[in-house]
Amino acid sequence: MNKRMIIGALGFGILALAATTGFAQNARNCAPREVVVERLADKYGEARQSVGLGANNSLVEVFAANETGTWTITVTMANGLTCLVASGQNFETLAEALPAKGNDA
Repeated sequence: MNKRMIIGALGFGILALAATTGFAQNARNCAPREVVVERLADKYGEARQSVGLGANNSLVEVFAANETGTWTITVTMANGLTCLVASGQNFETLAEALPAKGNDA
């Protein structure tokens, strides 16, 4: 029984540490929307390329710079806080047609 309690306490401690670390990391990637948009424009030359409505009325946006090809995906919550979700390089704008109906390709 003591062994189970020690293992359980150790597991709980690891989960608590992981949750705290994850929250701290997420907090560093979030700021008021106007701050994020300004930084993306000033530092990376990125402008909004597309926008969509996500879960819980969140705003999902893709920012990209045509000259450098850098891109960033952000999510803005209803409270105005914007978080960086992903970023990368070699952004390209595509205008692909939908496949013909009945075509599994």
